[in-house]
Amino acid sequence: MNLLTIGHRGVMGVEPENTLRSFVAAQQAGLDAIELDLHLSKDGALVVMHDTDVDRTTDGSGPIAEKTLAELRALDAGQGERIPVFEEVLDAVRAPLQAEIKDVQAARALAEVMIRRDLVGRVEVSSFHDEAIAEIARLVPGVRTALIGSRFGTDIVDRAVTVGAGTVCLNLRRLTLEVVEKAREADLRIIGWVVNTQDHLRLVRALELDGATTDFPEIKRTGRFTA
Repeated sequence: MNLLTIGHRGVMGVEPENTLRSFVAAQQAGLDAIELDLHLSKDGALVVMHDTDVDRTTDGSGPIAEKTLAELRALDAGQGERIPVFEEVLDAVRAPLQAEIKDVQAARALAEVMIRRDLVGRVEVSSFHDEAIAEIARLVPGVRTALIGSRFGTDIVDRAVTVGAGTVCLNLRRLTLEVVEKAREADLRIIGWVVNTQDHLRLVRALELDGATTDFPEIKRTGRFTA
């Protein structure tokens, strides 16, 4: 069974997360796809960052939504990297992308880019927010979507089916066989996160998941051979 390997914010275990440097490293490592996070700047730019504020990952402080793109660009996102916009990532790497909508308001901006650049085949859209998945599905015909769950029961499957998601991306530490079996009955793909150790990888294999999101590129190499 080939395991889909997804680089978490690029390869955030070894490079500054959600930067072009990290995304290029993930592609060079041969990961099958790259996951990234999307927020809107104050002036409506689709910026690639995880948190709602810039404090943890840059030398600045304050909410993303209160800063213009120019203000965000002035920040150091690690090793001299700048906060990218989504379109720059599309141009910097060729790999398939999993774009996570962190801010529900970003769904419309993402939809516009996906339609303009014909990205249905390349970009799967994910979110913790059911309404974001429903919105992107309404705006982008044929879009592939994934509902993310951190704390969940079998209800995550019902929620995914309701919003038309084809995949569930689930916290591996909380994933049970019961949830896996219900997801399979609903014909959903299952991605486990975050898979950073051989023990995590063995669990992914034992549960027969479809893929693993990882911080480290080594998972791609070892994942092929782990029973």
